[in-house]
Amino acid sequence: MSDSEELAKLGELHRSGVLSDEEFARAKAKLLNATYQSNSNNAGTGTALQSLKRSRTDCWLGGVCGGLAEATDMPSWVWRLLFVLLMVCAGSGILFYLLLWFFVPQEASA
Repeated sequence: MSDSEELAKLGELHRSGVLSDEEFARAKAKLLNATYQSNSNNAGTGTALQSLKRSRTDCWLGGVCGGLAEATDMPSWVWRLLFVLLMVCAGSGILFYLLLWFFVPQEASA
């Protein structure tokens, strides 16, 4: 059932006297808050990528793997291993790492 259908159903219950003004307001707020929460959770995937910063503390070369580890909740050693494997396979790991090193800003100093 869509949100508009649920709101219409709540409105009908309120008009027929089944729901009081207070109950209607609470149910409507709960429905709208749940909709807002689900929309903000879907937008969360973009924010992780937008908040990607090179790490100052967990870095061997440029802090790219440390920053990816913080953004994705994967250990930095997994990212380092992935870049090494990509480097062995046609050298694409070097290119990808250098592009991230150049385009991803470094995190602010503490």
